[in-house]
Amino acid sequence: MKESKALQRELILTATLKVFHEKGVKLTMDDIAKSAGMSKKTLYRTFSDKEDLFLKLVDYLFDSVKEGEKKILENREMTTPEKLKEILVVLPDGYKDLGYEQLYMLQEKYPAVYEKVKERLETGWEGTLALMEEGIAKGELRKVNLVMVKLMLEATWERFFQSDVLVRNQITYPEALEEVVGIILQGIVMPEHDI
Repeated sequence: MKESKALQRELILTATLKVFHEKGVKLTMDDIAKSAGMSKKTLYRTFSDKEDLFLKLVDYLFDSVKEGEKKILENREMTTPEKLKEILVVLPDGYKDLGYEQLYMLQEKYPAVYEKVKERLETGWEGTLALMEEGIAKGELRKVNLVMVKLMLEATWERFFQSDVLVRNQITYPEALEEVVGIILQGIVMPEHDI
């Protein structure tokens, strides 16, 4: 019984991701029920309302990202800089086309969900920071203030979720992640023009 509830919950969360990609935060419980192939009544037995569903979805997404990070950290074939780049842009394959750039709409309509996204962005950095410390110790990374790197990344990601800057500039969230991480890891000055 417990396993079927967990499968049902996963089915609903997966359906929500699919519908969110199509409709953004304007999705309805009817849309989700239809996509999941179940009744609205079943949805409401699993999640009390749309906000509860979105809150659980945030944890589901971030937990999936953390699983991806763990696999990268455990990969013995990658160098520290390769691991760092992959960790900072990790998005599970099924979630790459989610439409993260629309998450700015959460701030107004679902402030509790938006706060949950912020909280998850600001926590869980231990593995990444340890990897950066290891890279610095090995001489693979330049000695930098890791607090500042973390603050820069958090502020950038939070900004993506606070405004429609990505939508207005027709940039997807995965593209934005790649660009920001590239700038942080490689800088903007060409190597032959080092300052």
